[in-house]
Amino acid sequence: MEGQLPPKPGFQRLLHDSLLAAAHDFPVKPALITEKGTLTYSELFDNVRRCAGALVRFGLRRGDRVIIYADNTAECVIGIWATLWAGGVFVVVNPQTKTDKLRYLIEKSNARILITDEHLWPQFAPLLSDPEILNRVICRGAAQHARSEPTGVQVEDYWRTLENQSPLDRPVFNIPLDVAALIFTSGSTGTPKGVTMTHQSMVFARDSITEYLRLNEQDRLINVLPLAFDYGLYQLLMAVGLGATLVLERSFAYAGRVLDQIKQHDITVFPGVPTIYSHLLSMDQKVPLCFPSVRRLTNTAAALPPDYIPSLRRIFPNALIFAMYGLTECKRVSYLEPELIDAKRGSVGKPIPGTEMFLLSPEGKPVGPGEPGILHVRGPHVMLGYWNDPERTAKMLKPGNLPGERILCAQDWFTMDEEGFFYFQGRNDDIIKSGGEKISPVEVENVLYGLKGIKEAAVIGIPDEALGQAVKAFVVLEDGVEISVREILRHCSARLENFMVPRSVELLPELPKTDNGKIKKDLLVGK
Repeated sequence: MEGQLPPKPGFQRLLHDSLLAAAHDFPVKPALITEKGTLTYSELFDNVRRCAGALVRFGLRRGDRVIIYADNTAECVIGIWATLWAGGVFVVVNPQTKTDKLRYLIEKSNARILITDEHLWPQFAPLLSDPEILNRVICRGAAQHARSEPTGVQVEDYWRTLENQSPLDRPVFNIPLDVAALIFTSGSTGTPKGVTMTHQSMVFARDSITEYLRLNEQDRLINVLPLAFDYGLYQLLMAVGLGATLVLERSFAYAGRVLDQIKQHDITVFPGVPTIYSHLLSMDQKVPLCFPSVRRLTNTAAALPPDYIPSLRRIFPNALIFAMYGLTECKRVSYLEPELIDAKRGSVGKPIPGTEMFLLSPEGKPVGPGEPGILHVRGPHVMLGYWNDPERTAKMLKPGNLPGERILCAQDWFTMDEEGFFYFQGRNDDIIKSGGEKISPVEVENVLYGLKGIKEAAVIGIPDEALGQAVKAFVVLEDGVEISVREILRHCSARLENFMVPRSVELLPELPKTDNGKIKKDLLVGK
């Protein structure tokens, strides 16, 4: 197949340049391993070009959006790269999304093509009677449904379409400033916001992260996070950018299978979020775990409790542990060199390579070391804005010092020490104002995690007539562990200033979470 490839790109300016380069350099190397099998780079690229040819035949034009509503599967991965090769903009939607929200995302993005899976038919079938919403659906295993249920939208079988399609040999013309993806993230109102990312911003972010993680083409990454979540998506982008191998799992729900995959494939990079690591630590208490092949352990989405570190070092004895902070609007903001994780306990480090971050007061004045401030970010990785949403874009993107420049206002509170290391304090809406004091929920949560037997913790402010807000903690205990509220409060009182000690603690069997594993504190309000 190598003789049929377009020329290898001299520079990777567009996201899909990396797939073409990997197909040249590593044609027979495993690119993607799923529960259904393995695709080499040559096989992956052939399927991508066939899918891209189908998208163009179905009317996709440069800049059009394609909704990819699927699990973490080969079909989803092929759809992402095919959309880019065909000149389109991919929009990955979490497979747990229900009909009404799916309709909103399709209409908001003005997408006309949906790539999906048969088991999601009950969710998207109600949309098929209206050709004003969609004009084409490509669905794996959909032939039987399409025959038995008349629709107003043309439904194509995924693999039959690819088998009968000639490859699109060359990509549709794009430049780095063109939009590559819309990544929808929930807002405070619950209405999803479409973070608009260009090829340029995503290529930059991918390369910056790859650089500081010290990865290479020999790495084998595993991903259990949804590809609709930018943290999961970038595992795919980094793997292909390096010519490495990605083992793709649907989720961490079947943790035993995931751990078997780590051993079977000698996984070297394990990305997680605190809820995943909490589950791992619980499993380790029952049966000791050890994965010596893993060289990089990464965490984002929420702060990694410092008290997890000793156990994670024992489970992953050869791994460097990277604490990181990011937000979808610029992908990644900062990272802490793993060699400093003890010396800079609780820090999320410094800006990723090629970027800048600084703190300002609510009035826009610089703040000094030790003073709380709102995070602002400069760099090529910052989004263009929210798709068709100028009002919310204006809240996040502010004028910079250079003519025409816009910088990202993260709306998160941080402090910085004398050496320039940053410490997350909380979301602007999360900071608790109690009796004239500003309290970081993260600081209280870290103390709670220091009490052995606590599996998960979340801290919020609740209305209080005297204080304005009082601190309330919600705690989930490890299976079989018994800890009283009195013991929890005593533990906090010994380690926190009086005004930070929770006024109340509620024990719950579990905490509400997003599809990406983040704790949803808004659902705790009023409990």
